Amino acid sequence: MEIKVGVSNRHIHLCKNDLEILFGKDYKLTKLKDLTQPGQFACNEIVTIKTEKNEISKVRIIGPIRNYTQVEISKTDSYVLGIDPPIRDSGNLKGSSAITVIGPKGSIDLKEGCIISNRHIHATKKDIKKYNLDGSKLYDVIIKGEKGGVISGVKIKVDDNYSFELHIDTDDANAHLVKSGDILELKN
Repeated sequence: MEIKVGVSNRHIHLCKNDLEILFGKDYKLTKLKDLTQPGQFACNEIVTIKTEKNEISKVRIIGPIRNYTQVEISKTDSYVLGIDPPIRDSGNLKGSSAITVIGPKGSIDLKEGCIISNRHIHATKKDIKKYNLDGSKLYDVIIKGEKGGVISGVKIKVDDNYSFELHIDTDDANAHLVKSGDILELKN
């Protein structure tokens, strides 16, 4: 079966308190553009992420505000920063890597909060039924082409607010010459 891919570059999700430390009291995020997942948007605001070894500037904030602050990077980014964050599902931050986030009005030192996001598929309950999928099973995605291959162990995240789509990071995309909007094959 076919599935559209969305490629995620490094980004950060912020809680209200951390947003206000970075940008000022009562600050509101401003939308740059909507993302494919309903209600999610890339913000005009950017921050710098920093470790003892190095820093990466112009890291995009993704809205809306969340209940936690989370930095998502690629493995390649982790080499630049000199850290070894775990591969995790969004929100699973216990024991994840420490990182400093710098905004125009302040900075925050996260004791944990930096992860490499697990590749995953967004699906609704209707999608699960329509495509005969199992939300507890891991799937393979087949990539054809010059640098084709298989992305294995892909989880399904189920929520009725999702749009059916595979999310991978820039390392997975670059390894297979895949870009956002490409259509891949989900092996069922």
